[in-house]
Amino acid sequence: MPANESAPSVKKKGRRARLIVLTLVLALVAGLGYGAYWSVDGVRSSHPQTTGSLQLAGLKGTVEVKRDAHGIPQLYADNDEDLFRAQGFVHAQDRFWEMDVRRHMTAGRLSEMFGGEQVETDAFLRTLGWRRVAQTEYDKKLSPETKRNLQAYADGVNAYLKGKSGKDLSVEHAALELAEGYAPEPWGPVDSVAWLKAMAWDLRGNMQDEIDRALMSGKFTKEQVDELYPPYPFDRNKPVVEGGKVESGKYVPQGAAGAAGATASGSGTGTGTGTGTGSGATSPAGATEGLRTQLTALSATLDEIPALLGPNGSGIGSNSWVVSGRYTTTGKPLLANDPHLSPQLPSVWYQMGLHCRKTSPDCKYQVSGFTFSGMPGVVIGHNQDIAWGLTNLGADVTDLYLEQVRPDGYVRDNKVQPFTTREEVIKVAGGADKKITVRSTGNGPLVSDRSDELGTVGSRAPVAASAPDRGNGYAVALRWTALDPGKSMDAVFKLNQAKDFKDFRAAARDFEVPSQNMIYADGKGATGNIGYQAPGRIPVRTQPDAGRMPAPGWDSKYAWKGTADSTAGWIPQDEMPWDYNPKRGYVVTANQAVVESGQGKYPHTLTTDWGYGARSQRINDLIEAKIKDSGKISTDDMRTMQMDNSSEIAALLTPVLTRIQVSDPDVRAAQKLLDGWNYTQEPDSAAAAYFNAVWRNILKLAFGDKMPKELRLEGECRYVRDDSSGPVDDLAETVRECGMRDSESAQPDGGDRWFEVVRRLVKDEKSAWWTSPAARNQKATTTRDELFARAMKDAQWELTAKLGKDRSTWSWGRLHQLMLRNQTLGTGGPGYLQWLLNRGPWNLGGGEATVNATGWNAASGYAVTWVPSMRMVVNLNDLDKSRWINLTGASGHAYHGHYTDQTELWAKGELLDWPFSPDAVNGATEDTLTLTP
Repeated sequence: MPANESAPSVKKKGRRARLIVLTLVLALVAGLGYGAYWSVDGVRSSHPQTTGSLQLAGLKGTVEVKRDAHGIPQLYADNDEDLFRAQGFVHAQDRFWEMDVRRHMTAGRLSEMFGGEQVETDAFLRTLGWRRVAQTEYDKKLSPETKRNLQAYADGVNAYLKGKSGKDLSVEHAALELAEGYAPEPWGPVDSVAWLKAMAWDLRGNMQDEIDRALMSGKFTKEQVDELYPPYPFDRNKPVVEGGKVESGKYVPQGAAGAAGATASGSGTGTGTGTGTGSGATSPAGATEGLRTQLTALSATLDEIPALLGPNGSGIGSNSWVVSGRYTTTGKPLLANDPHLSPQLPSVWYQMGLHCRKTSPDCKYQVSGFTFSGMPGVVIGHNQDIAWGLTNLGADVTDLYLEQVRPDGYVRDNKVQPFTTREEVIKVAGGADKKITVRSTGNGPLVSDRSDELGTVGSRAPVAASAPDRGNGYAVALRWTALDPGKSMDAVFKLNQAKDFKDFRAAARDFEVPSQNMIYADGKGATGNIGYQAPGRIPVRTQPDAGRMPAPGWDSKYAWKGTADSTAGWIPQDEMPWDYNPKRGYVVTANQAVVESGQGKYPHTLTTDWGYGARSQRINDLIEAKIKDSGKISTDDMRTMQMDNSSEIAALLTPVLTRIQVSDPDVRAAQKLLDGWNYTQEPDSAAAAYFNAVWRNILKLAFGDKMPKELRLEGECRYVRDDSSGPVDDLAETVRECGMRDSESAQPDGGDRWFEVVRRLVKDEKSAWWTSPAARNQKATTTRDELFARAMKDAQWELTAKLGKDRSTWSWGRLHQLMLRNQTLGTGGPGYLQWLLNRGPWNLGGGEATVNATGWNAASGYAVTWVPSMRMVVNLNDLDKSRWINLTGASGHAYHGHYTDQTELWAKGELLDWPFSPDAVNGATEDTLTLTP
């Protein structure tokens, strides 16, 4: 039996028992029914001290921690080490539970906290080896200055932990301590570095698309798969940069104002411009079925991996844009950013300012913005000279390889090569240790070894010899840039110190993973400067179809050529797109295509799986309209744009829907809600509620019911012909087939890829996609209007069941609700446990692929699955007039006043003042804590 298998019934029973124990303990600690002693001593004792003074071992001088009315801290020190030591201390004060869980996750050690139910997750994460790679980065790649900062930060965390019991740290730690004697271990520098691997995993690009295309190919023709993955609409939605080219090994922007770019070096060959959907290599007998079985199981495994940033699909992304001072009311640039990530409690972001009382070679930082608890520095924000924002570039930095395996190794170019192996021991709270063996090929670790469902692969993919452990004949390996050691942590500190665009680009060179769009602004000169840089370690693929589908691991032509210690095999950094003071006067990045590749255009393929540009083009249009209307954009205009709720798909389909003849009076009454609607998705809009229900049912009827079971929503069952060719009415000669996909990754998810799919089909009224079988007193459909009419009827039934018969009470916000859940004990425990730790719901506007991107997955329902995790607008004319907001609050303590004190403001689209200068910070300060040596 494979090393990480366990009986499901035992696993579920053990999980229930542990949750019951934790629920009772949390009730005790929270003082609910057990007296005032536990209420005060068990809860408030973990709340941080924010006034007076505390000794912090290792400080060279005093550090002031000034908190405003929302508990947001601004730190003042006289040297870098004191500054980062204090940052670690303050992060731990407010967020140590989050930090502790995160480091256990990145190290594959969740079982040490939560028991045997986490063994499979730990085994998968150990197979990837995030912690091992982070350790190598720290030992061999990072600069001495970065390592000093990381160590100072760790020292600050440990100073906070020293001498504290579980109840002094958090309610959750108190529960674990009482339930199983858990005590956190000291923090280390590598704990911080490993967080970047989790960030890279959640922003890894097109791996899920690669899996989904391969699974679709088992049911759909190549032409049908291509219809569901249309090309990017460059004719309609602008890329980030336009018209640039590569000359003499350097990218040259179109119309760039001055040679402002930092000098770069690097080399690489090949272009890899293919967009095919299948492998041209000869496959051994049984490989196709073997691949399907492997990917089905791998996809199920991926669903169980904690997504710290959000579901990896068409929704995860961000908005950022920057407008030149030529077009702002302030005369200097305005920069906006709102990353779209998973709604978490507490928010993944932590607002903080890091200030040197006087900048010098010993104290180099004057920076403020959004940080990650558990990691030093500021990730997004501004310093005294520049501002920057990030969105996910979405580069193709992962490839899956189907490997042909033998008892003694794997096949490469008709020769058997030995596996690289290592053993991992997973310690389990309340249980016996688990041992696993991690096997790797030249293409990376065998991620398919970690799925319990792969024991049948041998019978489905017969070859002469069977494989050991898992997968009798075939296995799936993962090649991913983040598994090569890099220097992204160096980039954070360089970015925090950057003084101009040259420094900014130099910092971006080290931001290898995850690959991000980076926007820039400064206030120098008459109107300031704006810019953009696309960084990242992105492989050069020499095969015309590489990166779109899993590749044949047995053919070395498909292997990556790049290594961690070589510039060859990667797209050279000098050839990555950038822009500086473009003539149009603004830069927009919202996960659209960065640049158009092809003959006579950009010579490299960054990916073929871009977001489709619905949000980015809407932002472009809003900026252009404002410039045309008044010529100037204000800080409040930027905030208003962030809250834009317009739906592109509604604008496309509503005119079609309102023309359809409907006989059912109830459906006709619902249809009338769309008359005169302006396509905005406000929380109180009945029209938005009805349209989105119609859209969801269109997707289900046209595409969802036709999807292979591996992509459909788990538990959603239907009868199909016994040849799996589709749904039927007559149950004779049929089998019951149920979906297998998690609610956050089921298809069709309704993202802007599906906008583009439907846009291309909507004029073809007799497309085969519009066919749908009869069901529930509904006639079969063969045309677009028949299917749309049926979707309108289904939507009316659905909303009547969910919202009631009175259509005047329907509203989008009642369907589209945000729940904030504690990311460990609040996600799957008993209702009482969730009540203790979770907050909500909030009725939200916005929606999928809108600028106000409160995303939802149309395959599973209307609940909010990703959000603008923070919002900021930086004013480069007066930094003290910048504005910001977080999704939740500064505190991670469930009963603290700052637990969710920003959420209501966030939901309304409001922003808080963001003080930066000493005078502004002092004016906003309500609590001051002095840390002394």
